Amino acid sequence: MNSRNTTNNGALYRRFGVITVYAVFFLILVGGIVRSTGSGMGCPDWPKCFGTWVPPTDVSQLPEDYKTVFAVQGREIADFSPVKTWIEYVNRLVGVLIGFFVFLTLVFSFSYRKEDPIVTWCSFTAFVLVGFEGWLGSKVVSSDLHPVLITLHMLVALIIVGVLIYAVARSHKKELTYKDPHNIKTINKWLFGILMLSFLQIILGTQVRESVDIVAKSFDEQQRELWIDQLGWTFLVHRSFSILVLILNIVFVKHIFTGTEANHPSRFWSKVMLGLFGIVIASGAIMGHFAIPAFLQPVHLLLGSLIVGCQFYIALLVNHSKVLENTIAHDNKTFKQKNATA
Repeated sequence: MNSRNTTNNGALYRRFGVITVYAVFFLILVGGIVRSTGSGMGCPDWPKCFGTWVPPTDVSQLPEDYKTVFAVQGREIADFSPVKTWIEYVNRLVGVLIGFFVFLTLVFSFSYRKEDPIVTWCSFTAFVLVGFEGWLGSKVVSSDLHPVLITLHMLVALIIVGVLIYAVARSHKKELTYKDPHNIKTINKWLFGILMLSFLQIILGTQVRESVDIVAKSFDEQQRELWIDQLGWTFLVHRSFSILVLILNIVFVKHIFTGTEANHPSRFWSKVMLGLFGIVIASGAIMGHFAIPAFLQPVHLLLGSLIVGCQFYIALLVNHSKVLENTIAHDNKTFKQKNATA
């Protein structure tokens, strides 16, 4: 009975873990919408919004001197916008919901605490990082959207995704029967390189996003076609760098296909990754030639995050046997210790 319950709880963890990973990607999308709509200071305080748990819907619900009352770093806030306020507030609500998701993932992970405690520890790490992410979000607001904190906020979200993907993938490992690629050392070198380049590209993208915010303060919406010319070198590097990253990923995928058997799942996810690259480059080109449409900005960010997620998952897939061997060694050691105690 206990064995059956453990198996059921493990299946529940794996299913819920996948849902949680997708939920974190959804939060990244919502965060992108906040940035693209300029709603980052829609709620000038944290965790409440304009001093209440349910934000106002009209300026008449605020005191006459609300700009001074809710000043950030001694500066008066902008005119109240119910749309921006509620976009930011919904972002916070989604963040809280993700926190519950990650907490439940941690609870379900206890079914692995004896079989593979690393799954539980990774789930706990993700839970702690979500709390840190919430605290960091409060600092972003209190700093009046400091660029460094915004970039760090984004990177922590990607780390949370990576930790969750590792935990969920590890919980599946005993069900998988495929072999590691025969050129695994070469593949791992390429993996490390493209992951670092992808992170760098995302950091450059956040800098471009910050430049867009600065330019938007000088030019109104009717002058969006002038924004691109004002973005400076970071935009040019980010745009050109994407071609290099794509070429290197194509070479990497070539190594995957030459080193794996036909049914190896890394082949499928490599195709997904290249497909995402094609879409993200197309979305970047559209933004560059059509005055940076606001609706494409969060989509572009989400696609970049999904690419990093795919790369990390491929890294786990091609190193499957190593992870499995370590787990078997751990199980054997535990089994011997129990017999010695008995």
